[in-house]
Amino acid sequence: MSAERKTTSSQNQNSKFRGRQRSAGPTNSTENDRTPESENPEGTFKDPGYAARKAATDLLGKVLTKRMPLDGELDLNNGHPGYKRLEPNDRALVRAIIGTALRRRGQIQDVIDRFLDRPIPEKTGRVLDILHVSMAQLFFMSVPDHAAVSLAVTLAGRDARAKPYKNLVNAVLRRATREGAAIIDGQDAAKLNAPEWMFARWCEVYGEEAARAMSSAHMQEPYLDLSVPADRDEWAKELGGDVQLGYSVRLQPDGPIEKLAGFDDGKWWVQDAAAAVPARLLGDIAGKSVADLCAAPGGKTMQLAAAGADVTAVDISARRLQRLTQNLKRVGLEAETEVADLREFVPVDLFDAILLDAPCSATGTIRRHPDVAWLKREDDVLKLADLQYELLEKALGWLKPGGTLVYCTCSLEQEEGELQVQRLLLEHPEFQRVPVTADELGGVSAAINLQGDFRAMPGHNESSGETSGGLDGFFAARLRLS
Repeated sequence: MSAERKTTSSQNQNSKFRGRQRSAGPTNSTENDRTPESENPEGTFKDPGYAARKAATDLLGKVLTKRMPLDGELDLNNGHPGYKRLEPNDRALVRAIIGTALRRRGQIQDVIDRFLDRPIPEKTGRVLDILHVSMAQLFFMSVPDHAAVSLAVTLAGRDARAKPYKNLVNAVLRRATREGAAIIDGQDAAKLNAPEWMFARWCEVYGEEAARAMSSAHMQEPYLDLSVPADRDEWAKELGGDVQLGYSVRLQPDGPIEKLAGFDDGKWWVQDAAAAVPARLLGDIAGKSVADLCAAPGGKTMQLAAAGADVTAVDISARRLQRLTQNLKRVGLEAETEVADLREFVPVDLFDAILLDAPCSATGTIRRHPDVAWLKREDDVLKLADLQYELLEKALGWLKPGGTLVYCTCSLEQEEGELQVQRLLLEHPEFQRVPVTADELGGVSAAINLQGDFRAMPGHNESSGETSGGLDGFFAARLRLS
């Protein structure tokens, strides 16, 4: 069941609670507060934890109401002002709250719906966001109940539109502290926390058991995966992790990434273990010309350069290519970069190999980017599929005879993966599929589909070491030109 934002234009602010519920009176912390939000920004309000909760509430509204990607709002250069002003520990708290609220959105909305006889009115402003942020802390984080409730009421009291409903916020959350845990225990979490259209598609394509495994994986904060081009066994030991898919090092995230050994020396970079597979499928590329198409932010570019290729990295975004260049500099690698729309790009020479990581719905990255589940719509998949095939056909013409092309997407939708390759092989018989082998994946055969392509699933837990925890959803097919 999807967790759509349930609001109504009703003017009745006194929504009734189901069952017998004592009317909630005002709290001491907000009863005499008459200062509008605009006159008292978070930087001047000194209650501990208030600024972090306000930022989390703002960010949740940005994602769910304005459909703004969370990564952009968390950017310390151009992101949300209230978030940028916070101390590092408070920023970490905001990320934890917003991540939990998004991963558990369906469960939280189900609790709210059970406590109200009618949806929350539209005119209440951020009341629904405040409730979601607070219940994320109450049910799924180690935050004292009194702190979560008190700060939520304070937030409502300091927002002009939400202020008349602060007693409602107080009553709902106090009831949640008493009854919420039992409700959470009885919920169908896997189904509730995925958009209805998405869960239905996964059931149809992969079966309900796999769909539930994927949705369950999305509820958990993922491990930290690092791409380590050399001495990975030694680095796994140094960092306290283990090797995944024969290439990546996985460890439990603990503190700032910049503080980990090897960061300053450029010995590794952050990249999901599944995302690190496609570049490796090109084989021995030392001294060969390789195009990395749709290259930013550059994880695959760094892999290709580290393997000794002469890399041309192409992306439509100058800003993202600038970040790619910075990443290359940190790890001491080089690549030629070019800002271009692939639909108009004309390379000077043909390439020995091409890696096309096509724009996609990114439904495979929900583990790391939980906002994706609520930002995407089903029609996005079909629109992007048309663009993907257009780019794929363009790339075919830039390959030397005998060259290899790897097509990949971080999507779980077959329209963006398997069906694209099926169509290409029918329309371009000069290309043949080169199946992926388990040896190329560190022995993990579960990530190879029946056609011989790489298909990683968030529910995969097969691992070469003690640490498991799934993979990003990813598809990659290797094609060779006759």
